[in-house]
Amino acid sequence: MSKQLAFVLSGGAARGALQVGALRALLEADIRPDMLVGTSIGAVNATYLALRGVSLESIGRLAENWRDAAHADLLPSNYLWVTLSALFNRSGTSGPYHRMRDFFIAHGLTPDLRFGDIQGVRLVIVAADLNCGCAVLYGPDPHQSVLEAVLASAALPPWIPPLAKDGQLLIDGGAISNLPVEPALAQGATEIIALDLADSRDIPSESHSWLMLLAKLMNMAEQRQMELELRLAEARGVPLRRIVLQGERPVAIWDFQRADELVARGYDIACREIAGWPSERSSRWRKWLARLKRG
Repeated sequence: MSKQLAFVLSGGAARGALQVGALRALLEADIRPDMLVGTSIGAVNATYLALRGVSLESIGRLAENWRDAAHADLLPSNYLWVTLSALFNRSGTSGPYHRMRDFFIAHGLTPDLRFGDIQGVRLVIVAADLNCGCAVLYGPDPHQSVLEAVLASAALPPWIPPLAKDGQLLIDGGAISNLPVEPALAQGATEIIALDLADSRDIPSESHSWLMLLAKLMNMAEQRQMELELRLAEARGVPLRRIVLQGERPVAIWDFQRADELVARGYDIACREIAGWPSERSSRWRKWLARLKRG
């Protein structure tokens, strides 16, 4: 079986800027993926790299796009009003879904792009189907729309409604696999580096309001699913490195204003992690990559 190093990018909305810095650190260490697997904002970051090429230049442009996102109000902070607007179908053509779609298109993710157009790296995007309670993987079918995949994977209520298509009701991939290790294994990953944005520090343990109880329930389910997927990789003997990416203080999922700070933070965290990896393992990765480059 050929080596398949997968970068697995979790969901986390505005926290996704941390992944940009971590990706820079990995590329500077000459660690490059054969496969990019992403959920939600991880799918957005993975898609940009897959389309533009996995390079430091692309990372720089991705960071610029994150600065643009700070001015686009992609996930308005007044989520209660957004919820009411969705309930009464009053979002119209200026709601978060349309702003996000227009933002993606303006930054090169055009409706005509298909997975078969992507060269140099495999891209797998994870969404969840509410009708069957299962993961839906975009990417194995080269005819699938990349834009549709990203919008489905990032469909986070109340901001972005589920996508109804062919009997499926597609929603944010984080509902089924926020750190998509299992999808990476299913697509043949033989080694995995996982960039995890999970952060429950902003969920107060002493609060028992219905909103906080819901947040705790969702966090519990997400953590349990992640544990099971990590154990699956271990059971299959697939080496996995997980880099936990968190800001110095909690980051609200809608707060895109801290992009530069989070990119720098993600870079520092990843550099420290990579420096602590066993040297023989890092050397093996580099030797393997060198063999691939020589053909």
